[in-house]
Amino acid sequence: MWPELAVTKNVAAAASPAAQRILNALMVPAPNIGRSAPLGATVGCGGVNFSLYSRDASGIELLFFDREDDGRPARVIPLDSSVNRTYHYWHVFVPGVPAGQLYGYRVHGPFEPVKGMRFDAAKVLLDPYGRGVAVPKNYSRKAAQEKGDNAATAMKSVIVDPSSYDWEGDTPLERPSSQSIVYELHVKGFTRHPSSGIPAETRGTFRGLIEKIPYLKDLGISAVELLPVFQFDPQDCPPGRVNYWGYAPISFFAPHQAYSSRQDCLGPVDEFRDMVKALHRAGIEVILDVVFNHTAEGNHSGPTLSFRGFDNNTYYILEQDRSRYANYSGTGNTFNANHPIVRRMLLDSIRYWVEEMHVDGFRFDLASILARDSSGHVIPNPPVLLDIESDPDLAGTKMIAEAWDAAGLYQVGCFVGDSWKEWNGRFRDDVRNFFRGDEGSLRRFADRLLGSHEIYRHEEREAEQSVNFVTCHDGFTLNDLVSYNEKHNEANGEDNRDGTDDNRSWNCGIEGPADDPGIERLRNRQVKNFFTVTMLSLGLPMFAMGDEVRRTQHGNNNAYCQDDETNWFDWSLVTKHADVHRFVKLLIARRLLRDTGPEHRRMSLTQLINGATNNWHGTKLHQPDWSDQSHSVAFSAELKREGLLVYFIFNAYWEPLEFELPRTEKSGLRSWKRWIDTFLEAPQDIVPWQEAHSVPDHVYRAGPRSVVVLWASLHHRAL
Repeated sequence: MWPELAVTKNVAAAASPAAQRILNALMVPAPNIGRSAPLGATVGCGGVNFSLYSRDASGIELLFFDREDDGRPARVIPLDSSVNRTYHYWHVFVPGVPAGQLYGYRVHGPFEPVKGMRFDAAKVLLDPYGRGVAVPKNYSRKAAQEKGDNAATAMKSVIVDPSSYDWEGDTPLERPSSQSIVYELHVKGFTRHPSSGIPAETRGTFRGLIEKIPYLKDLGISAVELLPVFQFDPQDCPPGRVNYWGYAPISFFAPHQAYSSRQDCLGPVDEFRDMVKALHRAGIEVILDVVFNHTAEGNHSGPTLSFRGFDNNTYYILEQDRSRYANYSGTGNTFNANHPIVRRMLLDSIRYWVEEMHVDGFRFDLASILARDSSGHVIPNPPVLLDIESDPDLAGTKMIAEAWDAAGLYQVGCFVGDSWKEWNGRFRDDVRNFFRGDEGSLRRFADRLLGSHEIYRHEEREAEQSVNFVTCHDGFTLNDLVSYNEKHNEANGEDNRDGTDDNRSWNCGIEGPADDPGIERLRNRQVKNFFTVTMLSLGLPMFAMGDEVRRTQHGNNNAYCQDDETNWFDWSLVTKHADVHRFVKLLIARRLLRDTGPEHRRMSLTQLINGATNNWHGTKLHQPDWSDQSHSVAFSAELKREGLLVYFIFNAYWEPLEFELPRTEKSGLRSWKRWIDTFLEAPQDIVPWQEAHSVPDHVYRAGPRSVVVLWASLHHRAL
């Protein structure tokens, strides 16, 4: 908090530039002058300090609005470049302004696209550091694209005082990654469906998610990974659709207004923090899917919402023809993340969400873009990535990279830094290939089981560097992966051209919904196979919202613009597919293969593998068939701390196979017990660990396209 103002307006007006600089240095904001730091709107003693960056602007006006749909500001404060500018920072202190006040900027300067400058003083701009955003009901992206004043239809920033919230002792959980299971969900889609049982006014909101925490806790997951919750532009989409996923950010500090059941200006900030606090009380971490690679301002014909109106040359990577934007994101523009100003803003954003909003981690969308310089070239030591990794305030924060971009850069296994975890796209592809019966897929599948050793062993990192997943928001749901051979994206309005064609899916015999009981049993089995491998492989497991109850998108593998039941969690599926839900719960409750004792948490993947007693087998013990025509393998692993030998059978063949087992009487083992057999109908497909049934100790018949997990005690230790 600042001390009381020590000068009057008359004194400040008469002060020389040198005297004004001394005032700034002493951190005493003089009326109508302000300070260059911190950036954004900062609530202090007696008022608010406003500061922003713009190198080439010729003039800036701070605008105050009474309502979000006002066409005229209630107050305009011009910033005098001779008084309110230090270097490239424009600043002003305004006494008496409360939290909750709406504001924006008009920025004057040249409109010279060939020089990379796109100033438009007719547009109301959001503060790049704004902590809140108010969206008028008549918000218009089109008005921000066309010529003329757009004040009435523009988003406005909101003054937020982060210190006013009572966290009641809450802090980020810092759960070890070795004990983490991530559940990717969409805030709105999780509770928007009428079947959610939540009151209409809280469906699809942070408040609605709070009401479903008992479901998440019962499921057993340890972290939710929320699809983008930064304020985004829902109109950044094809005509007649809506941007539902949220990968169209326009603020890196403000929670998305529409996700709050409270529609007052400060409601989204407080309700988001209520959600985080409630999840932490349930032992569940909060990871945010963040989009730092592009913004909703799009290409050269896109709207002027914020960044391009302040300093287009700074915030974006431009082509050699500076009137055009580099497009490594596939969405029209690319954020200039390694520019010093942008780099500082991104780091400030991450710190803000950790320190003031208490989030536990971040998943960086198209993170490889952050390895590009201002010319788009890939650099070996990207400053922004190294800054994030080396910041001591973020040392306990989970950082997860989607280690590729839309321009072909693929960095899985070689992403920059020592602490970043990576979405393992190769795990997804190779596990899909194996279970649909592709020839030549077995060796890669086996490596994925052991933490993708061939990809990660050179880095001597922990097994959880690999985030293992089969499905996520982008692509088929798990149900659709086993129900469709082709994508069916016609509803998106792009003639089915959008979305990937490389799905590696198999419909089990019929495209789409099937009345054939045999096909439904096979699909159920495949879903359980995918879950079993994801949970039991070395690495950090992740699965998508609703996969545990076979949620469908009817074959749409790019449902980013569908805000309807295509994307919403249908809660009736919890009953309809209760067997799959039960299977996943029991699987999570007893995740095997990785010893999570304290002494193992910091072991590298190579140390884990070299220190383990494990063997590969085929239908005959110690005789695995690694040929391209092989579709089955078995694996035994000794869990010394628990006194167990575990035997895994993976049969992707379309016929049953008999597998030899180590004979218990010759190996010092107690009798084999069956924990999982996905070929069996519920409730025999998986049983509580302590209730595992004894099986013959010399051979096991594995059904077609199934996974079996057996265990035997090495001694008489109670389990």
